[in-house]
Amino acid sequence: MSNTLEVDPPAHARPPVPAGGASPTPDRQMKRRVLLGGAVGQFIEFYDFGLYSISAVTLSRVFFPETDSWVALLATFATFGVAFLVRPLGGLFFGRMGDRHGRRVVLFVTILLIGIATAGIGLLPGYATIGIAAPFALLFFRLVQGFSAGGESVGAPTFALEHAPLNRRGLWLGVVLAASSIPVVVSSVFLLLLETNMGAEAFAAWGWRIPFVVALPLSLVGLWIRSRTEESEEFLRASRAEAAAAAAATVKPARPRMQVRTMVQVILLTGLIALGFYYTSGYLVAFLQTTAGLTHVQTLTVTSITVLIIAASTPVLGLLGDRVGRRPMMLFGATATVLLALPAFLILSRGTMVSGIIGQLLFGLAVLVFSAGAYPFAVEVFSTKVRFTSAALSYNLGYGIFGGTAPLLATWLVGVTGHAIAPGIYAAAFAAVILLLLIFGDVPETHPLKAPKGSPHRREMTGEGA
Repeated sequence: MSNTLEVDPPAHARPPVPAGGASPTPDRQMKRRVLLGGAVGQFIEFYDFGLYSISAVTLSRVFFPETDSWVALLATFATFGVAFLVRPLGGLFFGRMGDRHGRRVVLFVTILLIGIATAGIGLLPGYATIGIAAPFALLFFRLVQGFSAGGESVGAPTFALEHAPLNRRGLWLGVVLAASSIPVVVSSVFLLLLETNMGAEAFAAWGWRIPFVVALPLSLVGLWIRSRTEESEEFLRASRAEAAAAAAATVKPARPRMQVRTMVQVILLTGLIALGFYYTSGYLVAFLQTTAGLTHVQTLTVTSITVLIIAASTPVLGLLGDRVGRRPMMLFGATATVLLALPAFLILSRGTMVSGIIGQLLFGLAVLVFSAGAYPFAVEVFSTKVRFTSAALSYNLGYGIFGGTAPLLATWLVGVTGHAIAPGIYAAAFAAVILLLLIFGDVPETHPLKAPKGSPHRREMTGEGA
């Protein structure tokens, strides 16, 4: 391989972008592996995180003292939320690594760490065996999960986005998002089959551990798929340009700075995504059992049906976002969440399987429309050389502040107020704040083909005005 420094040609010498904005795809097989690798990583990350949420009631009985069941459930969700405190640290650590050394090396490390930590939870003795050491050991593995997920959660979408055609970025990220929803179905069905065939006693004794241990071989499969991908040309191009500028400069060029104002916007916008996701995939599983009165089997069935519909809708909404842009999707989704969150919880509290499905779909699809615009925005809005660090830090802060606390806060609100609809009021109020941010907060359009001409988002991706 030549060591000669390669500098990108000027804009007028670059190959033209094909009609419709699609980037050239000389190696479609490689791109398919990139998309599959990103999707598999998201599947494993959210399988591990979702499995903890779905198993919250069981985990509270295994790893915490048998006192008040509500207190034990609160402790379980508190341990769930602690993992989100270290996600920003993981995002910063792996983000800097990814911006300096490439996306692939980060994706290798994170997927392996997540699998090891989740399998560790499955092999961990309970409170009855090792006493107070059990919840502390559970906390340790949750911290490892959170730290590694801080890099995985943005690394995989960034990797996919940088390989995607310009007019299909929303679709590609929609596939990645769908892969983060499907694990809830898989883990729910897995748990349902185990509990149905083993019986409640055997399942509570040791059967619940099986899905956790399975995470490790899943991670190894994902690692193999990612080993067959290549670094994105967009990252390599930015690295070559930076190296060329540094070689030509008589003074050392300033390092690219993270865009603080933009990061605050992303923290808030991804906060609504996180709240919606962990309501739907985590908190509502416990809500339907403890508040609405459904059985565990009924709850898993309702959750599986709901999330499967949401996952199937995700790429479709991503494609719609490619057609209309990021801002229209966010505006419509935030408005729908404001209007539908409270009715959704009123329906959920009726205590039937049908009401459980309808209530979850009303709330989940409203947030999903918002996510179809906000998810690509959270990655596209940052320049390539600081994208991983900036997006990972802000995305994980949003998830930590608003997602990690969502199940805990929702459980607390119901317990304190005595009203099952209290979490819906909180969700509607938060969505209203996001709507005001979108209207008055100067949130830009980042779709590279729909952003205003001359904007940095359009210029960097298309070469216009270079």
